[in-house]
Amino acid sequence: MTIEVLRTKIHRITVTEANVDYIGSITLDEDLIDAVGLVEGEKVQVLNVNNGNRLETYVIKGKRGSGEVCLNGPAALRASVGDVVIVISYAQMTVEEARNFRPAIVFPDERTNKLKD
Repeated sequence: MTIEVLRTKIHRITVTEANVDYIGSITLDEDLIDAVGLVEGEKVQVLNVNNGNRLETYVIKGKRGSGEVCLNGPAALRASVGDVVIVISYAQMTVEEARNFRPAIVFPDERTNKLKD
């Protein structure tokens, strides 16, 4: 049997753009992607702290060091620029694997979306 557990979490970053005319996804600063080990195209859940919306989409790499957090396509209708979101991903693993697994979690500066030193 396998269970789904938290794999990565980017805690409290601020939406810098919402582009409804794009084909879909969330664009993230490549520094944030690397900090938790996300993969471009990976499915993520985006939790909007401001309005409670939750959505699933996939990751697109943004410019490294830009602080970019852009919801694209229909996802852009679920958040506004300035909203604070949490981005999480999950992994399937056995119960035994899950007992020993530790997710990658980062707490960037909420105002700049940059990693804290």
